[in-house]
Amino acid sequence: METLFLFILLGLTTYYIISRGVTKITTTPTWMLWLVLMTPAISLTLWTLVYGEARTMPTPLVLGLFIFSPVCYWLLVEGGRKDKSTQVGQVDQLATKTELETPLTPPLRPITKEEEVKLRECFPWGIYYLQSVEYFPQAMVCRGKLRTNPDRAYQTVNQNIKNLFGDRFYIIFQEAAQGSTIFTLAPNPQYSRSSQEAADGANSNTDQDPNSHKSSEPLSRLLLALALFVCTLFTTTAIGAEFVGLSTREIQNNPALLLQGLPYALPLLAILSVHELGSYFTTRHYQIPTTLPYFIPIPFFLGTLGAFIQRRSPPPHRKALFDIGMVSSLAGLMVTLPLLLWGLGNSRVVPLSDVSNLINFESLNPRFSLLLTLLAKLSLGDEFGVNTVINLHPVAIAAYVGLIFTTFNLIPLGQLDGGHIVHAMFGQKTAVTIGQVTRLLILVLALIQPELLIWAILLFFMPASDQPALNDVSELDNRRDILGLVALGFLAMMIVPVPGVLTQLLNI
Repeated sequence: METLFLFILLGLTTYYIISRGVTKITTTPTWMLWLVLMTPAISLTLWTLVYGEARTMPTPLVLGLFIFSPVCYWLLVEGGRKDKSTQVGQVDQLATKTELETPLTPPLRPITKEEEVKLRECFPWGIYYLQSVEYFPQAMVCRGKLRTNPDRAYQTVNQNIKNLFGDRFYIIFQEAAQGSTIFTLAPNPQYSRSSQEAADGANSNTDQDPNSHKSSEPLSRLLLALALFVCTLFTTTAIGAEFVGLSTREIQNNPALLLQGLPYALPLLAILSVHELGSYFTTRHYQIPTTLPYFIPIPFFLGTLGAFIQRRSPPPHRKALFDIGMVSSLAGLMVTLPLLLWGLGNSRVVPLSDVSNLINFESLNPRFSLLLTLLAKLSLGDEFGVNTVINLHPVAIAAYVGLIFTTFNLIPLGQLDGGHIVHAMFGQKTAVTIGQVTRLLILVLALIQPELLIWAILLFFMPASDQPALNDVSELDNRRDILGLVALGFLAMMIVPVPGVLTQLLNI
């Protein structure tokens, strides 16, 4: 309990320091910086929870964590370092607010009075009745009344402004207070690469899309992504070898035994890779600049903390935001579920004991999850009954871990896949409310299942709001709404314990 209290105190302090200082010089999300910097503390805490205080973590692993964490942290800070010009991070901070506060300093005027006159002409009376143009340090806000459907309004106004200013601004269409809508013109950092280009406001760029300034990944980042993948392959293979009962001494005496860890490592990396590549190719489909998938290796427990990509500009509309969250989750599940069914079918049923829980792979009690219980019963049949649990096959361990990662990503909060989905379905304001309620529900659930406490703590460090789409007003079609409800239903089935009536019916 003392270890957990110190972890929470350290986490809060670290998050406060990062949010107050480092975020001023980088666009990398605060939660991502916090997660990387806290990797040693998270790892040591998990080690204590799994193995107890009697077994200390090997010194080489501790040194590896304290080397990996600052190096990865520095790379993330430098990779998202802000230029001296206006940054996308400022756009994101502005876009998450539906009402802007009046600045204490005199507002900046990014356009001339003559350009403002032309700007007002970009809003046809029958499309969007413009009432005022307000200037803020980070952007211009155009307030008015919507007189047609949101899709037509955004397409018309967006094209008119692009014809006037080229790719000088991001045009963000958002919901504001009391059901009204606003157009926000935020400086496009890609346009600001050349001061001469910004000064001229050349109309020769009018046919270009704000996201058209894409460059291939620098070789250094490609090598970084590859190096992290190879490191993760090694760490997961080493952990997989432990799962089949090999000791460190046996592996050192005969390194070929390490290959016995591949039945765990390869399925897990396949699940994580398909999940991240689904998100990567969806963002590229919508012409959104993004990084390659970066894996996070750790030399114990699971062998990895997962993988992530980072988008470098907002999605064009809520449909794109929905697809980014949904495609990655569906892609991951299409690989995870068949592997899980096969792995469970090749696992052994063992008696229930005091050490059985949801993180003991040699004595996994699946009853904490309705979905996992049904899959176990489907795979094992009558073997899985009353007072029995499962000793997982390495492939089943990998699929189970992949299922946990997918479930966590489907939580409807912030920049998680579930956060994208509920934002696209219900709008940003409603999504923030759903995210806050979800945090509390997971915390309550953690009181029943203490193993979920780490999840609950991580959720409270993640921002509740998601990055808005450029057109953040137009709603989804019915097909996407149905898919979103199915995804949320899957999440509920995964985190809700199996009810007592069903345990009696299935004889488990």
